[in-house]
Amino acid sequence: MDLTTSIPVPTGYSPFAHLTAPNSALYRRTMRTFLLAKERFAVHLRPEDVHAALPAAERPAELDTVVKALDSLVEWGNLRADPDTARVTAVEDFYRKRFVYQLTQAGEAAEEGLAAYDEALGRRGALQAVALHDIVTQLRALLVLGAGPEEPGPDPAKTYLALDALSSRFAALAENARAFMGSLQRTIDLHDVEEEVFLAYKDRLIQYLERFIQDLITLGGRIAQLILELEDGGVIAPLLRTAAAREAADAAPEEAEHAEREACARWTGRWDGLAAWFISRDGHESQARLLRGRALGAIPQLLAVVRSLNERRAGRSDRSADFRTLARWFAEAPDDDARHRLWRTAFGLNPARHLTVDADTLAARGARPVPAATPWAEAEPLRISPQLRRTGSYERRGKPRKVEDRSAARRHLAEIAAKQAAEIAAARARLATDGTTRLSALGELDPLAFGLFLQLLGDALATWRPGMTHTTATSNDGSMEIRLSALGDGTTAEITTPGGVFRGPDHTVEIIDLTERDSRP
Repeated sequence: MDLTTSIPVPTGYSPFAHLTAPNSALYRRTMRTFLLAKERFAVHLRPEDVHAALPAAERPAELDTVVKALDSLVEWGNLRADPDTARVTAVEDFYRKRFVYQLTQAGEAAEEGLAAYDEALGRRGALQAVALHDIVTQLRALLVLGAGPEEPGPDPAKTYLALDALSSRFAALAENARAFMGSLQRTIDLHDVEEEVFLAYKDRLIQYLERFIQDLITLGGRIAQLILELEDGGVIAPLLRTAAAREAADAAPEEAEHAEREACARWTGRWDGLAAWFISRDGHESQARLLRGRALGAIPQLLAVVRSLNERRAGRSDRSADFRTLARWFAEAPDDDARHRLWRTAFGLNPARHLTVDADTLAARGARPVPAATPWAEAEPLRISPQLRRTGSYERRGKPRKVEDRSAARRHLAEIAAKQAAEIAAARARLATDGTTRLSALGELDPLAFGLFLQLLGDALATWRPGMTHTTATSNDGSMEIRLSALGDGTTAEITTPGGVFRGPDHTVEIIDLTERDSRP
């Protein structure tokens, strides 16, 4: 007697059929039971095992219900049924329907896809400030790898691992930022969010946004500077080729060259995406700048939602409440005549105040007055300029205006821009220190240099955390870098300006003009 059963291989996407079948919730819970059993290295499950593993609140009362669900999943190709010969003690047991069940390859693949779908659907995302620090670390590691001796070149294993870690961290940052901003917009629109829950955590959300914006401003310029150093120094191209060669090392000999070209193209695309995320090029704003602007814009929107909710709670009327009240009045109107009167009262036609008439029309109307009770269809038509119908603006008579020569204004603006650039360059040169010095040694500063110094000092202190004694920060435009270290001697620094004296704890400081350093041959 052949006790084996032949299970046909499912075709198409039948393992997903249980999603639209009646009682689909039981099918999903049953498949989840098999996945949990697989994690515990259980190969087969009997119907009573499945019945006992189901949650008590969702467990069917009859075992036959579970057996029918298992048979349906076998028919769709999610499970495989094998005769249960372990409990056969008599000949008549062979003729009873006893099976053990296990996941099929198609069923397991379907559940993995559904798990990924559920995870993506429920993901809210996060703005990962830690990822920015990791990206800085990996970019510096690439600089060290690229600065090694030309022969034998960068280490393939270290280069591949550094680029792979950089790519993974950046992909996670971009994906989580996209998911977070999408969920943030749904929160602002109060979609799938209870008003009480929103009011409870809105303060933490705003603080979270402010903290990430601060980190993005501080680290975004540093990341952009590192990317430019890798590109301008010709360091990144050999590293990308090394990683591509490492990735294609296991390809078949006849496909090695093609695989390496494809891998090189993939790594180049990933690097271009990273660079475009932090650096604005070819008239396109960087994604980091757009994300910062979107996050900054979300804060007043959140506050506006809070204000609107508070006004509703205080009993103040708003547009939505007005329309709901008007809808109730329409529903309570006794007949159509009353509804028409309500419509004319709420949405009646008003005089067309935006229309104007010229002197000739006024003279004609004065000679032949039109009574106010005259129907519009019987009155003399009002002539309107075609230009007014096309653009909404009145057609002006007379000669057209002369083309204004703005060359002098453009020259004036160019002179102002050049003057401002020279003043900023002079301020950078004034602040740049030749090595490490004390804040107290900076001396007297003019207003422009002092303002630039305060910006740099603010960027450095924004990165300062409890327990730190040293920090490094880059200005928003990537033109200056400041390295600040605390002193333990308790001294006070004084910086004299035309507006007064700036005092504070003395530190050692090193200010570097990055534009001057990059312009050197």
